[in-house]
Amino acid sequence: MGSFNSAPKILNDDNQDSDVRLPEKISRHDLLQHCQKYLQLHPMIKRNFRKAKWCDNDYSTKFEKLNSVSKAYSDYVSSPYNIRVLQWNILSQALGVMNDNFARCPDEALDWNFRRYRIVEEIVQYCPDVICLQEVDHFNFLKHVLGTQGYSGMFFPKPDSPCFYIEGNNGPDGCAIFYRKNKFELVKTENKILEIWRVQSNQVALLAVLRIRETGQEICITTTHLKARQGALLSTLRNEQGKDLLQFISNHCDNRPIILCGDFNAEPTEPVYSTILSNQLFAFSSAYAGSQEDVSNSADGEPLYTTWKIREEGEVCHTIDYVFYSKNAMDVEAVLDFPSSEDIGEDRVPSFLYPSDHFSLVCDFRLASN
Repeated sequence: MGSFNSAPKILNDDNQDSDVRLPEKISRHDLLQHCQKYLQLHPMIKRNFRKAKWCDNDYSTKFEKLNSVSKAYSDYVSSPYNIRVLQWNILSQALGVMNDNFARCPDEALDWNFRRYRIVEEIVQYCPDVICLQEVDHFNFLKHVLGTQGYSGMFFPKPDSPCFYIEGNNGPDGCAIFYRKNKFELVKTENKILEIWRVQSNQVALLAVLRIRETGQEICITTTHLKARQGALLSTLRNEQGKDLLQFISNHCDNRPIILCGDFNAEPTEPVYSTILSNQLFAFSSAYAGSQEDVSNSADGEPLYTTWKIREEGEVCHTIDYVFYSKNAMDVEAVLDFPSSEDIGEDRVPSFLYPSDHFSLVCDFRLASN
């Protein structure tokens, strides 16, 4: 169940960013300033953190600092019992330029020499402890740049990535996980080609077990990117992939707390969403839905959108990206809110203001003490 493409493959190595040379270590402030040189004075869309509804007054002082992080380049430092996770479909460069038909996005905003620094800016400004990414087709670039900030990463490509069939591709797209080396020790990593009725599909999952150096607490991070497109059959196929994903997690996470991130390509009304949340073994909750003070804007409490684009066939606005977590082992302290329609702009994304057609999800978790 791959891409079913009869066109010849064009196999390329991940080497299009050989022109990028950064010092082995560069301060976060200097890296963001370096990115700004390539961004043609286009300011990034600004977003604010929202405190979770159950956080008490003891969290208020810390919360006041959260919304200053991106504005002043000040560092956010989490405790050994806190984990900040960034989840994001960054938009494959090959697919974004050649396949996705963004009708209102200027060609210059899709140019990789521009986009790559906007992607770095979005990730680095929030100081995440763990980064989960999808549609990564320039892993070596991210590995190099994020490595200057103390991150280590892993990558697992789709077996039959649609990028292979695009002239000038940089190799296959896939999922990636990065983590702070000074906070975590890597215990193990696993990957999986997801199956549908025991037949391999073209979607993958990537898993990392991390040990917090200061406490010895271990946590399982998993990311995935399920099959795209709408329709009853596709919804069924995604649900089968979700079942296989849960089995994969069960095989490797044991009793560790779990954070499951990804682009699930499924609205909250789809079966795979309830399949994940109803699994009794993991007792998952959705970070964004569970943190809402007022959930009247969505039947399930999820954001109104995590992707908002204009294609040739019309406007596409959906909630399909999620961060699920073990609700018995951790709490959500804050999440990064989504920009308003006015902030995004009438041409939607991607744009000069934002490099992907998906918005990042950023969640602050507090682990239960052992």
